[in-house]
Order: sequence, then C-alpha cells, then structure tokens
Amino acid sequence: MPFTPLHMGPGLLIKALLQGSFSLMVFGWTQIIMDIQPLIVLITGEGHLHGFSHTYIGAVLLGVFSALTGKYLSQLGLSILKIGQGERIHIKWWVCVFSALIGSFSHVFLDSIMHTDVEPFFPVTLANDFHGYISVTLLHKICLYSGLLGAGIYYLVSFYQSRSHQPHK
Repeated sequence: MPFTPLHMGPGLLIKALLQGSFSLMVFGWTQIIMDIQPLIVLITGEGHLHGFSHTYIGAVLLGVFSALTGKYLSQLGLSILKIGQGERIHIKWWVCVFSALIGSFSHVFLDSIMHTDVEPFFPVTLANDFHGYISVTLLHKICLYSGLLGAGIYYLVSFYQSRSHQPHK
C-alpha cells in the first residue's frame, strides 16, 4: 500500500542511533517519493504496481531526487514546526543524501520482502529472492517495534542531553 507509515519505524531507530547525522524528515520525504509510481498505477489501473521505482537503480535515482528536493522542504517543515529551539534549521547536504539513500534502499528492501511483483535487481534479474523471507506479519512487527524502540531511545538521549546542559542550582 502506498505511503505506509510502517517504513518510518526503521527510520526512527536510525534517527535515534545517528541523531544529527540522519534526517528523519528527508527519510520520510523519500518514502513518499518512492510510492508515487504505485499510487499512479492504483489510480489509473495502468502499469506495473511496483515498477522501476522499486528497483535498486530506481532507488538511487529517487534517492538523489529526494535529497535535492527534501533538503529545503525539510528545513522549511522543521522551521514551521518550531523544531530546533528557534534557530534556523540547516541540514547538511551529506546528511540529506545519506538519509534519502537509506530511505530509498530500505524501502525497496522492505517492499521486496512483502510484495511479489517487486524486482529489486532489475535489469540484471527479475528474481526477487527477498520475497517471503519472513512473514508479512513479522515484517510489520519489526517495523513497528523498531519505531517504538527508536522513539524511546531518541527521547532518552534528548532528556539526558537537556539535563546535562542545565545549570546546576
């Protein structure tokens, strides 16, 4: 299903572990970009549901596109949400590219496990050896639990960082 929030679970865990070296906003934008082609197929009824956008070659191209467009959209979104304690938000280019490529490659990998029509290594092979590697139920649980774990770690780190920056009374 396009735009599944379950892809964000692993992204939350990566954000918790890498903190400022990873942009969850760019990662999330990449998830949306990756599923535009399947959305168009669902609306029109024409084409291959998980086509070129769900190959690793497509992931590279869409990852670069997501980094280029996601940098400024993410900075604007974070400013609107007032994240960053009033300072102007600046996401480094390497963080954008890294986050977008992690987003696009993980998207192809997770969808390869779940969907029979994903051909991740096209044009080299149409085979999808990842399909059915684990059950869809287990895949969903891994995504959900990684998100919960990531959120917990992120807020624990944030809590301890804020405590260490407070002046002692």
